[in-house]
Amino acid sequence: MIFKGNCTALVTPFTKRSKVNFKVLEKLIENQIKNGTKAILILGTTGESVTLTEKEKIDIVNFAKKVVNKRVPLIVGAGSNNTNEAIRLSRLFQSLGADAILSITPYYNKTTQFGLIKHFSAIAKSVDIPIILYNVPSRTGVNILPQTVFELSKIYNIVGIKEASGNLNQISKIIHLCPKDFAVYSGDDSLTLPSLSVGSQGVISVAANVFPQKINKMCELFFIGKTEEAKQIHQQMLETFEILFCEVNPIPVKAALNIMGFCVGSLRPPLLSISRKNYYKLKEIIKKVGD
Repeated sequence: MIFKGNCTALVTPFTKRSKVNFKVLEKLIENQIKNGTKAILILGTTGESVTLTEKEKIDIVNFAKKVVNKRVPLIVGAGSNNTNEAIRLSRLFQSLGADAILSITPYYNKTTQFGLIKHFSAIAKSVDIPIILYNVPSRTGVNILPQTVFELSKIYNIVGIKEASGNLNQISKIIHLCPKDFAVYSGDDSLTLPSLSVGSQGVISVAANVFPQKINKMCELFFIGKTEEAKQIHQQMLETFEILFCEVNPIPVKAALNIMGFCVGSLRPPLLSISRKNYYKLKEIIKKVGD
């Protein structure tokens, strides 16, 4: 298991000229580690990876690896809807020192369940480091079915899945089918506690960008049997979970970090700044939860 608890899917901060802001990136990483985050994911959906150049991606991985300095696992998003490209990126990030790879299902062209097995098997055979599957059908248009996850779990370095189908029944089936050492992580912040209750090992979280201490604490309380205290944090965070997805991720979470003074900058097109109405609602909720 790569981690147990919370892994934060980190945003990519930009300067006013839309360059990667490495000074702020260091600040974000240090804040996560200080507040107990168990792993850090870079170049994921929340990190706006699809708008980054390859050089930027390489620079971000090299920089993050240096800052993290083995204090927690560094997971790097390396998926593609082109199997050969996913293999190339996975090998590249392994060579740069990634501790694990997050690999998304093929999007747009999609594939069959058998195609998914072939796709992820080829990626797994190309590298030695662990791979976490990423299932997010709302973005990709393809769902990894539980039986398919089970078949992929037989491959030694496919060690887990970020499950963002929003379907707790599906999460339960995957946990039931797969070996005990295969980690299932919630990919939906609002389902973190429910998924823990059916046997998941944690979350790859967007909300932890904003409130890492609360997300980490909720997981830790659950694991030591203090479920009522964990439930209280879950209830306290419900409005935050909702507002952070009121517009396309990572629009709201970057706005939230800017409100909190982290200066992560704007977004790259085609994403736009948060609407005025949602901005003020977000600001109000952050103040309430942070008090």
